[in-house]
Amino acid sequence: MTTTLTLVGAATPDRPPIPPNRLLTCGLIAGPLFVLAFVLEGAFRHGYDSMRHPVSSLALGPGGWQQVVNFLICGILTILFAVGLRRSLRPGPGALAGPLLVGLWGLGLIGAGLFTTDPVNGYPTAARGDSWHGSLHDLLSVAAFAGLAFAMFFFGYAFARRRSPVRAVYSVVSGVVFLVLFFLAGTGFEPGSSLVDTAGLWQRLSIVVGWLWVFQLAVRQRRRRRPRP
Repeated sequence: MTTTLTLVGAATPDRPPIPPNRLLTCGLIAGPLFVLAFVLEGAFRHGYDSMRHPVSSLALGPGGWQQVVNFLICGILTILFAVGLRRSLRPGPGALAGPLLVGLWGLGLIGAGLFTTDPVNGYPTAARGDSWHGSLHDLLSVAAFAGLAFAMFFFGYAFARRRSPVRAVYSVVSGVVFLVLFFLAGTGFEPGSSLVDTAGLWQRLSIVVGWLWVFQLAVRQRRRRRPRP
């Protein structure tokens, strides 16, 4: 009598999911830090009116180095967040272009810190300059705001492709509100504008909407668990 033995391999246990990239934490820190810094600086800066003056004007006058440091630190944090975002999104729609657009926002913040703005709406002086560094500041700031707006719209498309309709709608709505507030602020900073007394408010609301979107994106990606290959 012959006995046949059959060896059955043990089932391979499921591997734990990949933990969230630590660089995503930078997206949780950058926005609150940036907003808290300019709120405190504006509250204690003599002659500065948060309702009228842009955040960039805090880099001028006594104590201006504080806002310069705020720009640089938050810009670096945003770029690090974009790197972590790239790693957490791949593979899938938006894994490359989305983080690049978020990184553009970070680069714009760094540029805004390196090249100070000219006086606007009477702070710190009544004269409105037209310096080379002020022109560079304006150019980099517009590029940064445009990059963040495009990032919101692009992620709206990407999240729709990823079957996350709530995130898609939130991104698109945030992008629209962000651009409208940015336009109102830019109009108010022009000489003789009827919005001069509220230009700073519109800009701050625009910045808060943008940073809130970044924060929510960081929260979403940190909660997401990718399976190991």
